[in-house]
Amino acid sequence: MEAATAAPVSQAAPPPRLREKYENEVMPALTKKFGYSTPMEVPRLEKITLNMGLGKEKQDNRSFELAHEQLTIIAGQYPNIRRARKSIAAFKLREGMPVGVSATLRRARMWEFLDRLTSIAIPRIRDFRGLNPRSFDGRGNYSMGVKEQLIFPEIDYDAVDIVRGLDVTMTTTAKTDLEAFELLLMLGMPFAQSGRPGQAEREAEEKAAEEEREHEEARLKAETEQAAREELKEENPEAYARPEAEDSADESAAEGGESAAEESQ
Repeated sequence: MEAATAAPVSQAAPPPRLREKYENEVMPALTKKFGYSTPMEVPRLEKITLNMGLGKEKQDNRSFELAHEQLTIIAGQYPNIRRARKSIAAFKLREGMPVGVSATLRRARMWEFLDRLTSIAIPRIRDFRGLNPRSFDGRGNYSMGVKEQLIFPEIDYDAVDIVRGLDVTMTTTAKTDLEAFELLLMLGMPFAQSGRPGQAEREAEEKAAEEEREHEEARLKAETEQAAREELKEENPEAYARPEAEDSADESAAEGGESAAEESQ
């Protein structure tokens, strides 16, 4: 009897760490902040779209192949070729000519790309001062531009013919820009401090809270001083009592003034 050969067992890939962070930390925090009644209301990341335009390279087949290869390395999947829908003579463009490449990331690849983008690629941007928080479209989606594909460590610097940029669009299920902003911020997106959604409301709330705190401090200070004065009066009442001579002099002066006023009338 021949021994049965054991088939190799393939291990399942571990879940993306950013997705675990979203499920364990971000979802409870968003639920507490916005008061969602069910987990399905919590905003989530739906897809990430990468677009790389060719520009003047659309007439060079070699440059097009390199751009296609680089986006494949960055995205981790084969991108789609975007072609011109009509001919435009001024741009030397013909119908059907490739004008760019695009890739749409979902599920595990989406989470892995966002993790690489926030933890590795964005910190490599020169003179980086934070992402623009005004780039939301009003419906919970965020777009950002990358000027150089060299910020991704997967790209070999020596194999780059020219510097190319790409657009990154993050589509969420958030209904407002504020909810989408809080979602991406908790996922690690390094936004700049100025221009954040809801910043004016937060500044007004902080100002009102500061004024209320100042009023409360002034009230407590006045009550403390009044209590201290009352305590001193109880300890040494003679020091705070008015002399009787002065009281009688004041009364006589007041009576003389009243009589003089009656005579003049």
